[in-house]
Amino acid sequence: MPYLFLLSFVILVVCLIDIINTDESRIRNLPKAAWILLVIILPLAGMVAWIVAGRPYADDAPRYRSTGFPEYERPGRHIAQDQQSDEEFLRECRARAEEQRRRYREEQRRDEAQD
Repeated sequence: MPYLFLLSFVILVVCLIDIINTDESRIRNLPKAAWILLVIILPLAGMVAWIVAGRPYADDAPRYRSTGFPEYERPGRHIAQDQQSDEEFLRECRARAEEQRRRYREEQRRDEAQD
């Protein structure tokens, strides 16, 4: 019987830590403060309610924090908007990379000639 009290106390602490650490935007049905009060005032019912109705779903996509750069926060930003512009950008990247490789090879030749 004393182990039942200890077990419920441990679950209570775990639930409170879980509520506190969960991002406010992912909590379901009630605000974070209401869940904390519910678990403290009605421990057994509050713990069960949190686990069943308050915890975020496991398959929820994690919410991102604002970076301060709205152009990076646009959904689907990794998908090319204009195929022609995308191909042009990739051509420029390849040309820049080739130019850097060429310069590096020239520097290596100069260094070898000096030695």
